[in-house]
Amino acid sequence: MKPIKKSFFNQPTIDLAKSLLGKYLVYGKLKGIIVETEAYLGTDDPGCHASRGLTVRNAPMFGPAGNIYVYLIYGMYYCFNIVSGKTGIGEAVLIRALEPVEGISLMQKRRKTQKIENLCSGPGKLTQAFNITKKHNNLSLFDGPLYIYDSKLKPEISTSTRIGLSAGKELELRFFVKGNKFVSGSK
Repeated sequence: MKPIKKSFFNQPTIDLAKSLLGKYLVYGKLKGIIVETEAYLGTDDPGCHASRGLTVRNAPMFGPAGNIYVYLIYGMYYCFNIVSGKTGIGEAVLIRALEPVEGISLMQKRRKTQKIENLCSGPGKLTQAFNITKKHNNLSLFDGPLYIYDSKLKPEISTSTRIGLSAGKELELRFFVKGNKFVSGSK
């Protein structure tokens, strides 16, 4: 298994959000299948952190495709995003949920649960399970320690409105693997 090439990330954000489904997120001995994503579309998207322009907090979103954007929500949970689109635009794909594949005992320890379905079934849960924190902000998926690997999986994709937003929540920019038990929120 090899990491995905840079050219994979140079596609429109909505296409990338769909294309990431079924791919593997790998961090050391941890591996999970991406089963849920949300697209955030720059300054025209009221739910996107870049909608108000470039700030210190959202600066990684304006970087090259394939970089990582990590931010804290509710003062306690990190969210892991993959920068997409062209440099300077401010778009990203939120990785909302993973299906754990390897390193499950470590994920269980970090999440303090034995229930596998509850390890990575939400953006805050997956960052806890994988120990993704602010130290990963603005790193490249090509330089490690986090990588996206290809797979032969061809999941059936469902679409819905995004979850947990006050602005832009009506946009159907959430994508998930149909019928997957590791998907977060309402299915």
